[in-house]
Amino acid sequence: MRAIVNTPATGGVAFREVAAPEPAPGEVLIDIRAVSVNRGEILNLPGNPEGWRPGWDVAGVVARSAGEFTAGQRVVALSLADGSWAEQIAVPAEAVAALPDAVGFAEAATLPVAALTALRLVRASGSLLGRRVLVVGAAGGVGRILVQLAAAAGARVTAVARNAERAKGLDALGAAEVVTDAAAAEGPFDAVYESAGASR
Repeated sequence: MRAIVNTPATGGVAFREVAAPEPAPGEVLIDIRAVSVNRGEILNLPGNPEGWRPGWDVAGVVARSAGEFTAGQRVVALSLADGSWAEQIAVPAEAVAALPDAVGFAEAATLPVAALTALRLVRASGSLLGRRVLVVGAAGGVGRILVQLAAAAGARVTAVARNAERAKGLDALGAAEVVTDAAAAEGPFDAVYESAGASR
């Protein structure tokens, strides 16, 4: 099968033929339809050897029945062992979830890392009903989901994006205010989420 592998000598990645995965007991073999690219995966490329296979998020179709999952079933999964940027992957069943027909593969592939990160942050904040929330880096994957979850939880959300182009659509996701400079955000705020990796 084909997979994307690390090529540190060239400073990038390449498609290569690799051995197809053989699922261990308790693993689900998935034919991959979509993956998501996370900042952490990109940052990990230089520190890994030639041939290392990146990728955490995956959405696809079960290739071989395993446990509660049946062949042909639509699923979303998180690969804790990397390697999702490929045609197939074997993932422990506990890291796989059934995917409703109403959710597309591309949308689902953003859920394991970005959406779970955002969900955990919102849950750690307690009730957001009637509170003011600042989301820095709101135009990124985690940031966009944070805006939606915080607004759905009843918060008044101020979203910060790098520029007007990246800020487009944040109001439609639930942001009450959208700014392109965190210094322009008028507080105080009850919760601040910073997903841009800024140094200040």
